[in-house]
Amino acid sequence: MIRSLPPVAVYAAAALAGLLLGGCDRRGDSGAVIASAIGGTPALVDPNVDTLDPVGRAMLDSTAQGLVRFDANGQIEPGLAERWIVIDDGMSYIFRLRPAQWSDGAPVTADQVVAGLRRAITARSRNVMTPYLTAVDEIVEMTPEVIEVRLGRPRPDLLKLFAQPDMGIVDGRRAQGSGPFRIVSSRRDTVLLRPARDPDDPSAHRSTPQDDVLLIGERAARAIVRFTAHDSDLVSGGTFVDWPILAAAQVAPANIRIDPAVGLFGLAVVRREGLLADAAGRGAIAQGIDRAALVSAFAPGWTPTETILPEQLDSAAAPAVPDWAAAPLDQRQATARTAVAAWRAAHTGAPVRLRITLPVGPGSTVLFGYLAGSLRAIGVDAVRVASAQDADLVLVDAVAPFDSARWYLASACVVCGVEAMMASDAARVAPTLAERGARIADTDRLLTQDAAFIPIARPLRWSLVALRLAQWQGNSRAWHPLNRLRTETK
Repeated sequence: MIRSLPPVAVYAAAALAGLLLGGCDRRGDSGAVIASAIGGTPALVDPNVDTLDPVGRAMLDSTAQGLVRFDANGQIEPGLAERWIVIDDGMSYIFRLRPAQWSDGAPVTADQVVAGLRRAITARSRNVMTPYLTAVDEIVEMTPEVIEVRLGRPRPDLLKLFAQPDMGIVDGRRAQGSGPFRIVSSRRDTVLLRPARDPDDPSAHRSTPQDDVLLIGERAARAIVRFTAHDSDLVSGGTFVDWPILAAAQVAPANIRIDPAVGLFGLAVVRREGLLADAAGRGAIAQGIDRAALVSAFAPGWTPTETILPEQLDSAAAPAVPDWAAAPLDQRQATARTAVAAWRAAHTGAPVRLRITLPVGPGSTVLFGYLAGSLRAIGVDAVRVASAQDADLVLVDAVAPFDSARWYLASACVVCGVEAMMASDAARVAPTLAERGARIADTDRLLTQDAAFIPIARPLRWSLVALRLAQWQGNSRAWHPLNRLRTETK
C-alpha cells in the first residue's frame, strides 16, 4: 500500500482531479508504446551545446546513439560500435564501427564519429560527461571502419562513460542522429519514434505499429493521470519531488517500479560561514538529521545512509564512516544541540539560521518539513530559499553515471576543504589504478571529516510500467532505453 501524507495528498488529489484525461479501458497489447517522460518538450539537441533534462536525454538516447549504449539491465551493449577491444594495459580502446545511417539516409563515417567524440572532450563543451573524460589523450580514425581512443591514464570505466545518453553522436549541422529510432513526426510535446532500418539488410525487420514509441514530455501529475486512465504504458523520470503525487493517485502496486539506483542524495555545504565555518558545526547538522523518519515519509524501502560512498568501488579502503554513525538518534541530537549551543555562546547568543535550496515540488515541501524539524530539535532554524546563490545548503540528487568512487567524491565536494580538494585532484591525475585507489580513499576520509556533504539516502527513482512492457528492468543507472521495452531486439 502506498503511503500518502495528508497535506500533500490534498494538494496532489486536487491537481490530479484537474488533469483528468478521460478513458477507462486498459490499453490492449497492440499499437505504439505510449511513453511519458517527466520534463520538458522532447527534441533532439546537441549535448555539447545544450543542457539536457530527462526528456532530452531520452530523445538523445533514442535517436542519436553513441559508440555503446545501456541495455534494459543497465549493461553495455553495442551502439555505433559493433565490437571493441582494450589493449596496452587499458590505455587504448579500439572500436570497430558497424554500418549506420543518419536519419536522412547518409552513411555515418568514422571521421564524423571521431569529430563528435572530440567535441565532447574539449574544455568548452557543456557535456556533463566532459569533466570525467580528462584521461582521454587522443581520438583517431585508424581506418574507415575503426577508431581508437588513447588514454593518458587507465580508465576501466570508460565504456560506461561512453554509454551515457549524453555521449550520443549528433550531426550538429543537420540536427540528426543514427538511431536506434527515427523521428517520424513531432507535434508540441509529442514525438513519434520508429525503429531505424538496418543499412546492411533493410528487409530484415519491417517495423509494425507496436514497434513505434510515442514519447510525450509532460509534468508528473499529467503523466500519472494519463497512466491511471490507461492512456499510456510508461511514466519515466520520477523522483522524490513527485512521489507525493504518485502516493495520492492509488496506482496499482504492480505498476510502480522503484530502481535500485546508486548515487548521491544529500545536502552540500555551499557557504562555509557561521555555524558551517568549521567541521564541528557542519558535523552537528549532519548528525542531527532524523534520516529514518525522513525516508519513511516517502517510498517503502527507501534506505537512509550516513556515508558518501555506497560501497568500496575503486577506492583502496571501505567507505569512510562519520564517528557519530554508531550512536542512536537521541544521543546524536544531544551532541548536536551541545555543539550548536556552544557556538551560540561564543557568538553572543546569535540565532542560528540555515538557508536551504531544494527543487520545486510537493516532495521538496515534505523533505523540507522533516529537515526543518530535525534542525529545530538541535537549536537551528531552517529557511527555504529559491536560489543556490542565497543558500547555505543545497540538495544534491544525482544518479551515478558510472561505478567510480571519484564521481561520488567530486560531486559531493561542491565547496569543501583544501585538503579534500587536493586529494581529489590527485586521484584524478593518478598514473596507476593502485595510486588512484589510494588517493580516492584519502579524499573520502578527508571529505567525511570535513563534513562538507551531508548524506541522507540514495537517489529515489520511480517509474510506472504497464505489464505489456515485459522487458523493462530496474537497474542501478535508473535508465530505461525506449527500444528495450517490449521486444528482444530491434
